[in-house]
Amino acid sequence: MSQTAVIGRAAESFVIEGGRPLQGRIQAAGNKNGALPILAACLLTSAPVTLHNVPRIVDVETMLELLNDIGAEADWIGPNDVQVHAADVTKHELDEELCSRMRASFLLAGPLLARLGTVSVPPPGGDVIGRRRLDPHIHAFREMGAQIDVGRRYEMRGGSLKGHHIFLDEASVMATENAVMAAAIIPGETVIGNAACEPHIQDLCRFLVSLGAQIEGIESNVLRITGVDSLRGGEWEIGPDHIEVGSFIGLAAITGGDVTIDAVKLADLLSILNSFEKFGVHVERGEDFVRVPPRQELVIQDDLGGHIPKIEDGPWPAFPSDLTSVALTIATQSAGTILMFEKMFENRLFFTDKLVSMGARIILCDPHRAVITGPSKLSGQRMESPDIRAGMAMLLASLCAEGSSTIGAVYQIDKGYERIDERLRALGAQIERVDA
Repeated sequence: MSQTAVIGRAAESFVIEGGRPLQGRIQAAGNKNGALPILAACLLTSAPVTLHNVPRIVDVETMLELLNDIGAEADWIGPNDVQVHAADVTKHELDEELCSRMRASFLLAGPLLARLGTVSVPPPGGDVIGRRRLDPHIHAFREMGAQIDVGRRYEMRGGSLKGHHIFLDEASVMATENAVMAAAIIPGETVIGNAACEPHIQDLCRFLVSLGAQIEGIESNVLRITGVDSLRGGEWEIGPDHIEVGSFIGLAAITGGDVTIDAVKLADLLSILNSFEKFGVHVERGEDFVRVPPRQELVIQDDLGGHIPKIEDGPWPAFPSDLTSVALTIATQSAGTILMFEKMFENRLFFTDKLVSMGARIILCDPHRAVITGPSKLSGQRMESPDIRAGMAMLLASLCAEGSSTIGAVYQIDKGYERIDERLRALGAQIERVDA
């Protein structure tokens, strides 16, 4: 996607008429946070790799541009199918403008460092939801033997990389992914302690194993990777996006709708469904689908003794931070009081002033905690999306509000949700994409 196209997307808005229950079936898209590292990992082999169920979103388009810019051939071969052939990758310096569009650009550091022995990466862009440290990435690479100069860019030289025992000082998703990718093709055994183990990391590890990597401990927070000389090509299907599934459950519940979400993986939803039950959101579970029954009475379930309950995020398998904004919006439509404790990002809750302007009763205690009392009657407003997940929360609020709402900067939502306006219209939502 060209810079002109990105600017055009940034100038678009959604106009939503609220008060319509969603009805019908919708299929979960491929996991955004799984597709991006898997695309980066294709640099570890010179053979072709075909990926299926790739979400057609802005961040994926940017990753394809980055891959092509350094010499790989990365193209769509179907509506949600991508082929990557990285036989002739020689460029080690990543484009600054492309990297400024998304944080996941830093995922190219590990594969390029392992394959070329050197990489130059500018600071990545991404959602402004608080400080997002790169320290664990740098620590992991240095433990493997890389020499790194940090200035205007991150200049990394591999020399003689080899496996090492690494303990991450935080369970960073991207740092775990970068370390796993680099370790896959360098000599020796790498042990990563305090590794993140979210569903998309598990998907990345299984993808690499399908290409010939040796990885043990998948699903745990200790990963053992024995480096191999080379990886082969192959095919892989990206797993479903559990964050999108959680968002659709929220959309159905607060509009009083009847929605079935297909192509889900129930094991990825356990912490989400358990937390949503605190709002009175009950979900029927099938082998590969979930259904939100209509006209549910949303009532917050107090803790034992009548104490105010709490939902807090954390590393997997705790409740995911990316659904904090959605959960908070569901709380505005649930009878009772609940505390939302966002531990991971200090700016994640700053969007709540938009919901307050719509009529929500929210006390923002500090950057990490908000107390919500519902249900609140929301009225349509004009808003601006500051990031992907806050944008989805605003979309939830707009669909259950009275009157018309306008959400600007929907490019932010497009970064994480494929054709969200088209898919919601298929469920009966009145939502239109317009030029701002």
